Amino acid sequence: MNVNDLSAQVRRRLSRLQPSGAIVLGAVAVITGMATGAGVWLFKQMILWASALFFGRLGGALAPLGGWTVALLPALGGLVVGLLWHRFVGEERYHGVAGIMETVALMGGRLEYHLAPVKTVAAALSIGSGASVGPEDPSVQIGANLGSFAGQKLRFSDDWTRALVASGVAAGIAAAFNAPIAGVFFALEIVLGEISGGALGAIVLAAVAAAVFTQRVAGPEPAFHVPAYAFQSVAELPLYILLGLLAGGVATLYVSALDTAKSSFRRWQVPSWLKPAAAGLAVGIVGIWLPQIFGVGYATIDQIFNGAEMAVPLLLALLAAKLVMTAVSIGGGFPGGVFAPSLFLGATLGAAFGEIAKLLFPTLAIAPPAYAMVGMAAVLAASVHAPLTAILLLFEMTQDYRIILPLMFAVVVGLLLEQRLRRDSVYTLALSRKGLRLQRGRDIEVLEGITVGEVMETGMATLAEGDTLAAATDILTQTRHHGLPVLSAGGDLAGILTVQDLEMSPVRRPQATTVGEVCSRDLLVAYPDESIGTALRRMSVRDVGRLPVVAPDNPRRLLGVLRRVDLVRAYDLALTRRAQNRHQIQTARLDVSTGELSVVEIRIEKGAVCDGALVSKVAWPRDSVIASVRRRNKLLIPHGDTRLRAGDALVVVAEGEALAAVRRLCER
Repeated sequence: MNVNDLSAQVRRRLSRLQPSGAIVLGAVAVITGMATGAGVWLFKQMILWASALFFGRLGGALAPLGGWTVALLPALGGLVVGLLWHRFVGEERYHGVAGIMETVALMGGRLEYHLAPVKTVAAALSIGSGASVGPEDPSVQIGANLGSFAGQKLRFSDDWTRALVASGVAAGIAAAFNAPIAGVFFALEIVLGEISGGALGAIVLAAVAAAVFTQRVAGPEPAFHVPAYAFQSVAELPLYILLGLLAGGVATLYVSALDTAKSSFRRWQVPSWLKPAAAGLAVGIVGIWLPQIFGVGYATIDQIFNGAEMAVPLLLALLAAKLVMTAVSIGGGFPGGVFAPSLFLGATLGAAFGEIAKLLFPTLAIAPPAYAMVGMAAVLAASVHAPLTAILLLFEMTQDYRIILPLMFAVVVGLLLEQRLRRDSVYTLALSRKGLRLQRGRDIEVLEGITVGEVMETGMATLAEGDTLAAATDILTQTRHHGLPVLSAGGDLAGILTVQDLEMSPVRRPQATTVGEVCSRDLLVAYPDESIGTALRRMSVRDVGRLPVVAPDNPRRLLGVLRRVDLVRAYDLALTRRAQNRHQIQTARLDVSTGELSVVEIRIEKGAVCDGALVSKVAWPRDSVIASVRRRNKLLIPHGDTRLRAGDALVVVAEGEALAAVRRLCER
């Protein structure tokens, strides 16, 4: 054997000893899952400690003063949480599960994991002091931050880091509910938005590892103790479908309430650390009469599932109070989840519906707890837009197929209604406010962030129904439009007249024929608050060149016209926003990687030293880096021959005096 053959044999043996990428990713995912299981178990213990502190010691000390003192407990918790958050966390760039989704889509899963311990403690204090928030979202964040930490420390690629973040998310749900299958589908539906071969293996391993750890330390018990309730009769199916419709409506109200509360607290001009205390006081006042709304509410759900007698008025009062107080808690700044409150809403809705149905249809042998289970899944699915997660979560909790058929019907009906009433889920609402529309977990459809109202033409000429075709032809010729809206005598939208209508109409006397006799009245319309992408798809259905834009509350009130030429302007605007998003992504990536350095955006002013200069000719401080340049709708990576201009926005990495020196070069 010569030297070359021996060398080749050694290389083959070494390559066999080196683990493949899938094995490495899988091993790290298992470790992430085990660590997440331990972190979630510790988080649950912290909630118990916080609850014992607030409702045990503090509540016992205040009890002699009267029952009203229970209202002070969430307020005190809010004050502690507000000060803690203000001191250590501050204003977050990415928040909650929506932040995880955005980070996975735009930043390769690189979360600011160093904030996770403080945020976990704050969430435990929030729930333990009675705030109406859930523990599942913080559990998901524990897993996601552990996965991101592993991916960043091991210098994995973006795809592998995303897979580890999703693995941590699945592990968080698996540990919170002892439901690994639901955890896998939650990560796929919510975080990744697609099933990817390599990522799927890591997600499954992490979820199983977390569930094994949880069962080892806490036992195999599911989150809720649910007796076996069967689907008694096909005659019940319409009732379950009606329950699904009600669940969709409740989910829509829930998402809207959260959005309204966040906006209201954001506009409230008081110190940010006081807002959780104010929200806690509101929750505490309601909790004097309805203590079931405090904290997670799992005990109340367990009582409903096990047939505890609750009057319909009480169930409906709990439904309304939990919906409003969850919105107040989240809007006021309590860190916590919206997942568990949606389960509470669904359980109370379903139980109340079941009790009413039992009275109306005594021959059907209706079991209200079965309707509570189905309602819980339907509201959850409609709120977070994760139907598979909801169905599998209920299956893992009941371990029984007999209720699955009505469950699937109600989940799908509720989801379709909620999507019809409100496009965004409880998680994607915050992203859409930034103009981000995520598809398959990472792609951003460029025209989905621009609304019709931003680009529609409002000063367009119109025609009246009584105008003659000859006069209409003159107006079309003068304005150089191929179609114009037609208004009735009362000013309402009556139709649209296009050049094609004139060509196809066999009119011999244009001086005597009116526009109202020829115009098209079967209209496709657009609304000012919908996206350009939606309007464009509607235009393509009939290959029309323009859409009248009407008021959402009155389809006959004309607000403007959207033409194909306006889409060019919309596309330019969308590209500008995309460039801004990329600029923010670059800044965020640098924030994560630079540690103590400052990453700031500085705009070049006209007449500054660097205005009109080449990058290589500017005397930049030694301890500074120009990371990127945003120029209108373009994002530039600067080189020595890049000429800077007034209005350019620079992302600068520097510290101390170097940062001040860069500002002097860019500002007059």
